[in-house]
Amino acid sequence: MSLPTRVKLVEVGPRDGLQNEKQPVPAAVKIELVHRLQDAGLTEIEVTSFVSPKWVPQMADNTQVMAGIQRKAGVRYSVLTPNLQGFEAALATKPDEIVVFGAASEAFSQKNINCSIAESIERFAPVVAAARAAGIYVRGAMSCTVGCPYEGEIAPERVSYLAGLMKGIGVQHVGVADTIGVGTPLKVQRAIEATLKHYDLNDISGHFHDTYGMALANTLISLQMGIWQFDTSVAGLGGCPYAKGATGNVATEDVVYLLHGMGIETGVDLDKLIDAGQFINHFLGRQSGSRASLALLNKRLN
Repeated sequence: MSLPTRVKLVEVGPRDGLQNEKQPVPAAVKIELVHRLQDAGLTEIEVTSFVSPKWVPQMADNTQVMAGIQRKAGVRYSVLTPNLQGFEAALATKPDEIVVFGAASEAFSQKNINCSIAESIERFAPVVAAARAAGIYVRGAMSCTVGCPYEGEIAPERVSYLAGLMKGIGVQHVGVADTIGVGTPLKVQRAIEATLKHYDLNDISGHFHDTYGMALANTLISLQMGIWQFDTSVAGLGGCPYAKGATGNVATEDVVYLLHGMGIETGVDLDKLIDAGQFINHFLGRQSGSRASLALLNKRLN
């Protein structure tokens, strides 16, 4: 078994993690969270999204948050841009990377953005072209690659179809996402294999939710396939506004604990990361969303 010696984590807590919170999170808290995450050693942070505040009111302060961050050398800041209007607004804030998204499920695409998979890709094509012309890296999020709340199990052929469409419009990197957390290692392996028909191993990442407690197992099978990039969310924040019952993203703390225990480097200081999780949990009135952080905090007290 050949495992990567180092893994890159993309911290999605400030955007994907907080977007579903009903409680308004002030810009100052989001900015402080980003600062704590980068101080913990995370070098890829998904900060916010430039979407209509009508649909995602939590992200209405996107420009304020991007302007308030004290940027750290070596850290890349990404934003979600669903259309050209969003991209143009984001451009003024100087992101290092933009994220576009598509679903491997037709039903989910209709529920999420009111159009078919093919139509969604047509909408993103000018966004991708504009970003690349501006020298901004483009990452694509592929939702529901193993299961959908409306269609059930998703065939690998649907994942391959979506990956091919994204490659066709110039998306440089794709994330294989188990949006509702129903994936098991074999299903995730098949989804990654389908994506490998269009993207190099170095241009694929894993994005797993923990609804059935399978996120770490799915991370492990991905590692065994050579995947070395993963989206994670501090304190396990997140969910999906269009996937009822889906729980949070896999906790960054849990993944870091797993990787460090396997001798895989992340560049992340786990103690500082746990403190960042405690900061946002305290604001949200929660104890913790991470098993590793709870165990290690208890160890500190004892």
